[in-house]
Amino acid sequence: MTSSDARADHIAHFPFPFPHDQYRYSTNVEPAGNCTETVAGYWGENRIAIDAHYHRELAEREQILAEDPSRHQCLPHMVPAAWDAMLTLMRTLADEYPDTMTLEKRRDEWLWKNDILGIEHSFVFGDLDTLPAPPLAYICSQIQEDVVLLDQREGALWGDAGLVTFAADWSFGFDVGMSFLEIHGPVPRVHSEKIITRAHNFLMRLGPGQSYRRTNWTLNIDGKLDTSTETYPGWGKDRRTLADGPLDDVGDRLFLRTEVQHLIRLAHSGAVMFLIRTYLLSFRDVASVPEWGERLYKVLEDLPVDMAEYKGISRIREPGMRWLLTYGSVET
Repeated sequence: MTSSDARADHIAHFPFPFPHDQYRYSTNVEPAGNCTETVAGYWGENRIAIDAHYHRELAEREQILAEDPSRHQCLPHMVPAAWDAMLTLMRTLADEYPDTMTLEKRRDEWLWKNDILGIEHSFVFGDLDTLPAPPLAYICSQIQEDVVLLDQREGALWGDAGLVTFAADWSFGFDVGMSFLEIHGPVPRVHSEKIITRAHNFLMRLGPGQSYRRTNWTLNIDGKLDTSTETYPGWGKDRRTLADGPLDDVGDRLFLRTEVQHLIRLAHSGAVMFLIRTYLLSFRDVASVPEWGERLYKVLEDLPVDMAEYKGISRIREPGMRWLLTYGSVET
């Protein structure tokens, strides 16, 4: 596949997150596993998405974990849930990619094959000595999604395990052990409008094996996947350099960042698994789909100040809007 073909394919399967010209916080959940059509193509047919960035993103995850092992956390009581998550993800991969992924039960052992990475490995469920790494670390080395596991107890959900290397201005290492409501405490409007309470109650009611999805978004500079608070000194200054730099650079430096979040109740442990897959599309590529460029401009223009500040885009949305008007064929 040529670079132009890869770019066209990436645009065609980008999960553009705006169904309307205005954006406000909402639970916006829908059943998982169904294709969503867009004006450029479609997305969402699989719960786990493998694309042309597979090897590059896995290599980046490996490097991040080597430099900061705290991105992987599993409180002791969540070990069974981590095993449950690993096996669930393997089953999903084998179901969605049967030509390259297989999972077989052989007496007391499981045989896992990932032909893309050349992996063939036997393990005993629950026996850490039969894996080369803890279960979450092992399976997350083979998927592009971040994973967070929520324990349900005391009438609440708690973020007690996960592996997150591609956070958007938050820290899993800081949030681990906090309740779902505490984690979302800083988000403006969601408490006064009862959005987080409704989302929390929805997740608490998920039945075993049920899966849903939602999207979230922000803006990103230079297409960085890891914009966690731990690495802020390395990327925080990018907002200033973009805002103060030439306008014609904005189309290639400013990205729309979409997260597709899958919410799955694990059948055996009862934990709720969040899969967070990050997609990045430059403003130039967004504007190559005229309907997307128009809508992104309107969303940014209408976005309330407190929401823009929380997303960290107050300084960069105005250059993005000016670029869309000047170079993106947006009409006002």
